[in-house]
Amino acid sequence: MPLPEAIIAVLAEFRFAFTPRTWAKAEVLIVGTLLARGRRTVASALRAAGRGDDPRFPRYHEVLSRAAWSPLRLSRRLLARLVAAFAPGGLTLAVDETLERRWGPMITKRSHHRDPVASSRSQHVVASGLRRIVLAAVVAVPWSGRPWA
Repeated sequence: MPLPEAIIAVLAEFRFAFTPRTWAKAEVLIVGTLLARGRRTVASALRAAGRGDDPRFPRYHEVLSRAAWSPLRLSRRLLARLVAAFAPGGLTLAVDETLERRWGPMITKRSHHRDPVASSRSQHVVASGLRRIVLAAVVAVPWSGRPWA
């Protein structure tokens, strides 16, 4: 499936982290994920890209688990590109504390924490769950009148 030049230019930024054989599969998965409707699974991405009848269908699942590529190198490149695109004049960071209310036998890090949403200055509310600290970049996008994180 031929891709538009604009998409090829964006994807070419990340080609360095893959071997040539893995890159060919990753490119199909990226395009299929963009075209897929509903859940973004490997199977739905392959069907959307027109590779649903490919006899090497299981090989595409190995891109995320077995293939040689570096997620750390890709994330560094992605962060650099996002900062260059959305915050050329500087970067503002925001920190947020979120309490995720989850329980079950597989949730081992659950504890009791102060609930920042339900608490106030006069009332201290404690809830059980996972405490997440989120670091977000605050950027001004051209199509919105307010900054996004």
